[in-house]
Amino acid sequence: MDESTQQEEITLTDALRVRFKNLLDSIGTFLNGLGITPNTLTISGLVGNSIGAYFLAIGSFMVGGLILLSMGAIDALDGTMARLRGEPSDFGAFVDSVTDRYSELVIYAGLLFYAVKDLNLTLAMLVFTATAGSILVSYIRARAQSLGYEAKGGMLTRFERFIILVPSLIFGYPWIGVALIAILANITALQRIISVRRQARKG
Repeated sequence: MDESTQQEEITLTDALRVRFKNLLDSIGTFLNGLGITPNTLTISGLVGNSIGAYFLAIGSFMVGGLILLSMGAIDALDGTMARLRGEPSDFGAFVDSVTDRYSELVIYAGLLFYAVKDLNLTLAMLVFTATAGSILVSYIRARAQSLGYEAKGGMLTRFERFIILVPSLIFGYPWIGVALIAILANITALQRIISVRRQARKG
């Protein structure tokens, strides 16, 4: 593989972490001072997202969306806390990644439950397609990295999915956010597949 294929693509998440580094470091230092561990914060995020998913399942989209919005801040802090402690680990990154997938799945499960209960088959299929696309985006990156390739970019990474879905929930139009993710996440998966194919051909 030539050197250009090894270059990491900069995502919106990466750019925001750099821009808000000082703020994240300040909050992370405070939380570390309270004796909270990064993994505790990670699991707390999953619990919070599960509570948000419950409200989505019963149709309380604004409450559920606001809870998910607050959990987004937690997601940005666990890695920062680990770095400030001087103990970022492969296992910590593994736990964070797996928990992120569970969080997405439980959110989509809440929306799917609502759709089925409401006999809204269109929304149910959109939720299924959005779920498939979201998981494939993450899986393709992980599988590519295991083979020595990079598949980090694309149109819709996890953060972009978050900023599309949460406002649509808060304002009471979940189908708009889910439909956009259903389309764009699967396009992102295809973008990553094409990127890996190009790298493989150059290798």
